[in-house]
Amino acid sequence: MQSRNLAARAGRWSAQHRKTAILGWIVFVVLATVIGGRVGLNEIDESASGSGESKRGDMIVEAAGFPDQAGEQVLVQGKDSVKADDAQVTAAVRDVVSRLERIEGITEIESPLNAKDRVNTVSKDGRSVAVNFMMSGTDEHVEQLVDKPLAAVAAVQKAHPGVRVEQFGDASAAKEIAAQDAKDGKQSEAISYGLMLIILLVAFGAIVAAGIPLVLGATAVIGTVGLLGPVSQIYALAPDVAQLVVIIGLAVGVDYAMFYSRRMMEERDRGHSPEAALDIAAATSGRTVLISGLTVMTAMAGLLFAGNPIFSAFGIGTMLVVAVTVIGSMTFLPATLSFLGQKGWLEKGRVPYVTKRRHQAKGESRVWGSILTRVLKRPLVSTLIAGGLLVALCVPALGLQFKEPGFEGYSRSQPVIQTYDRVQDAFPGGAVPATTVIKAKDVTAAPVQAAIQQLHDQAIATGQLSEPSGVEISPDKSVAVVALSIKGSGTDAASERSLAILRSDVVPATVGKLAGTEVAVNGLTAGSKDFIDVTTSRLPIVFAFVLSLAFILLLVTFRSIVVPIKAIVLNLLSVGAAYGILVLVFQDGHGEKLLDFQSVGGIAPWIPLFLFVILFGLSMDYHVLVISRIREAVDRGMSNDDAVAHGIKSTAGVVTSAALVMVAVFGAFALGSDQVAKQIGVGLAAAILIDATIIRAVLLPATMKLLGARNWYLPNGLGWLPKFAHEPEVAPAPA
Repeated sequence: MQSRNLAARAGRWSAQHRKTAILGWIVFVVLATVIGGRVGLNEIDESASGSGESKRGDMIVEAAGFPDQAGEQVLVQGKDSVKADDAQVTAAVRDVVSRLERIEGITEIESPLNAKDRVNTVSKDGRSVAVNFMMSGTDEHVEQLVDKPLAAVAAVQKAHPGVRVEQFGDASAAKEIAAQDAKDGKQSEAISYGLMLIILLVAFGAIVAAGIPLVLGATAVIGTVGLLGPVSQIYALAPDVAQLVVIIGLAVGVDYAMFYSRRMMEERDRGHSPEAALDIAAATSGRTVLISGLTVMTAMAGLLFAGNPIFSAFGIGTMLVVAVTVIGSMTFLPATLSFLGQKGWLEKGRVPYVTKRRHQAKGESRVWGSILTRVLKRPLVSTLIAGGLLVALCVPALGLQFKEPGFEGYSRSQPVIQTYDRVQDAFPGGAVPATTVIKAKDVTAAPVQAAIQQLHDQAIATGQLSEPSGVEISPDKSVAVVALSIKGSGTDAASERSLAILRSDVVPATVGKLAGTEVAVNGLTAGSKDFIDVTTSRLPIVFAFVLSLAFILLLVTFRSIVVPIKAIVLNLLSVGAAYGILVLVFQDGHGEKLLDFQSVGGIAPWIPLFLFVILFGLSMDYHVLVISRIREAVDRGMSNDDAVAHGIKSTAGVVTSAALVMVAVFGAFALGSDQVAKQIGVGLAAAILIDATIIRAVLLPATMKLLGARNWYLPNGLGWLPKFAHEPEVAPAPA
């Protein structure tokens, strides 16, 4: 048989040169891992990872050489009716201060033992006191140093069991949360891998065949993680990219291997020889993998236009792992299948009942076949019901609110979060600062100092900003940072009003008038606001890029303008429904007990754009597979209705299995403590499940039935588009 496309040629070559293809893949994975380990990951500078004006302010501060410091707080609280001035509390405070003073690198200790510090260190209810201190050094140094005060506080607690003594701060919280995240990650991996193996065993009915997708996915991920090191030397990457590579790599790796392997096994069940079955799989499913991979990478490329280096890093990482997986699917996978097929090992370790059912079904799903029969019998009713359901799920997304969960988004069962809650109860309404960064030749000069004082006075006079305030000056006197407390929690409407007045009214009327100075307002609220503004402004660009290229790819692949338009509409419906589910669950709080979280009244600002790109790309995998099989049948002369029925039935099993694998991988993240991870897991799992069921099993066949021959409409002016054979001619199966 003459191969008619790149995938077929690659599959044929790999099957004929099995040793070269398999060993070449192994060498690539090993070399990538070794080189990546030696090169290391060049991480994005934290100050350059923001957006807009706040990013500019962060970069000015970073370059000014301010001493690195991290603040921590020790809460000392009397139990039952014990008050802050009780002898037990005072003794514990003295012990805390004494131990902290002996630790090198800890400075600026504040405690109620000093009369001048009592205002900031004694709670209003008189039950709690705080010992505040600073840790000096780089982030890496502070990360190691924080163990010492944590150990000291634990020792004080042990020595004074009559009072509560515990520590909280960004450094100590990050350490405990990181440990919990690592534990959650291992748990999620164990659950997802276990479910994945069960699903694959059911899908393939044999241990060896079920292991192939896992091998492809795992090796593609390992090789890509190794490549991140060299790539990051060209464009700095975020450390979280590696985790995203694992998620996406496993998902697409298992998908592509299932598409390829299941097609080969179906052809073997029909009586074709291993060589002929592999040729058919290479020319059909192999080509589907190639088109799907290009479509997924196109969608991921949309992240490059999001206006933030973190998004760009995510885009690079995901495109890289999909590209590596596609290469492995076109070389290592067919070589492995050829080797196992020739040896007769592909179906070793059979699961008897499952294997028997697969042979009896002849590649078509009976369950989905029954559903499809009803859908095709009443396509208009099916379209209205399924479409109405998805539109109803999309409606809550219209009320989508953005909010970073922060510490409020973690499970309250974590000890460090319980400490956070007690600190907030004892010292409520901690000041949230908005900082004004002023860069000049000499910020200690009289005109600059006068303008800074005016900034302070006018800001306080607005009633939107308040004390405590402060001014820090860089060692070279080129930068001053003026901190003022704003209203609200930092990410709510009250905080945004304070920020708007500071930026639009106060700063222009004071320090903004100084000649030869550069001014920027940053801080928590400014960073969140700028990120949302930049991301929102880039949304039309990202959407236009992703949708346009997806349209072109599908247009060229299927020579129809109806297929790509319908694919885009259906995928947008599944993404919109996922947004609606996120709002219902995380913004409105339905399911707090089930998922063990506390709603913060919004969704993390970066998640909707991230989910759109990821979901649009992954959903196209299934769409390309199903439409390719339908087009094969049409090209063989089947009527539109028969082709739709055949295409859906013959792919329903693999689509369902592949979708369940993705749901297992993504859904496991909803079991962790971090609410952002939960939002990602629920959003991805819900959209994939909707796409593989309501979209593929109901809306797609129903609309194709309604449109009939119009599905393949191509204007005369586009007749020059290349023609692709969707199924090669194969020698007749032996009797």
